[in-house]
Amino acid sequence: QVQLAESGGGLVQAGGSLGLSCAASGSAFSIGPMGWYRQVPGKQRELVATVSSGGASNYADSVKGRFTISRDNAKKTVYLQMDSLKPEDTAVYYCNARITTNDLQVRMYWGPGTQVTVSS
Repeated sequence: QVQLAESGGGLVQAGGSLGLSCAASGSAFSIGPMGWYRQVPGKQRELVATVSSGGASNYADSVKGRFTISRDNAKKTVYLQMDSLKPEDTAVYYCNARITTNDLQVRMYWGPGTQVTVSS
């Protein structure tokens, strides 16, 4: 089995920064694309950023120029550096990863989420 766990969420004032991390753990597996999504109560989950196994990144228009996604394949970890935060960035942030396990099953995994709150 594979588990994802986010860390780094918290409360920050508008204009501040936060860094999120998400580490994959479990039995032997390989990781394809990884990403971050966020969700506000009453709204659908939305894409924030993705990064390929080779490091190519993609961002939602709302976070371009402010957020940076990266990964460390040796640590099986994806990061999201969030700068110039705005109140509208407030949400639960979820990590996801496309994972191939030892029995060659390919699945999308999700972490439990971490709260990011930006005060005005």
